[in-house]
Amino acid sequence: MGEREQARPLAPVADHQSSGEGASRHQKKRGRKCCAFTAVIVVILVTAIVAVRFTVFRVKDPIIKMNGVTVSRLELTNGTIPKSGVNISLIADVSVKNPNLASFKYSNTTTTLYYHGQMVGEARNGPGHARPRRTMRMNVSVDIITDRIMSNPSLNVDFISGILSMNAYTRVPGRMKIVVVKRNIVVEMNCSMALNITTQQIQTQECKQKR
Repeated sequence: MGEREQARPLAPVADHQSSGEGASRHQKKRGRKCCAFTAVIVVILVTAIVAVRFTVFRVKDPIIKMNGVTVSRLELTNGTIPKSGVNISLIADVSVKNPNLASFKYSNTTTTLYYHGQMVGEARNGPGHARPRRTMRMNVSVDIITDRIMSNPSLNVDFISGILSMNAYTRVPGRMKIVVVKRNIVVEMNCSMALNITTQQIQTQECKQKR
C-alpha cells in the first residue's frame, strides 16, 4: 500500500524559470522596438516641421525698386536758376514686390530728399498692402523746398554744371504673417540722382535696397 502511494515527482523548477525569462526577454525586445519606432517617427516629424518652416513658411524681404522719377514742376529764372519761393515737384514711381505666400501690410511710407546732406523735401504715403507674389506700384510726390537749395553753398557749382545732385531715402515699414509665423519688416532704399536743370529731366539715377 505504501509503495502505491508514492508521491509523484514535481516538474523541474528550471523549466519554469527559463520560460519566465524567455517571456521577459521577449517583452523587453518588443519595448525596445516600440521605443525605436517612436523615436524614428519623432525625428521624421521634427525634420518635416523644420523643412516646412524654412521653405513654405520662410518670410523673405519684399523687394523695393525705383522705376523712374519725373519732374512735374520746375520754374526757372533766366532759364537757369530755380525761381525763389516756388517749390520743385518730383514724382517717383516706386514698386514693392512681395515674394511671399502672404500679404505684406505696410503703414505710412516715407520718402525724404536730400541736397548735399541737407533735407530739402519729404513725402508721406498712406498705408496699404502688397498681395502675395505680386508687385504693388505707387507714385510718390515730393515737393522740394527751393529756398533750402538756394541757401546751400554747393548751389553755384551745380548751376555752372547744370546738374543738381540729390539723394533720396525711402522707408516702408510693415508686417507679414504666414500661418503662425509673424515678422515685422522694414524695407529701405537709398537713391542718388542727377537733375538736369536745362532739360528738367532726371539724367542719371542709381538705387540700392538696404538689407
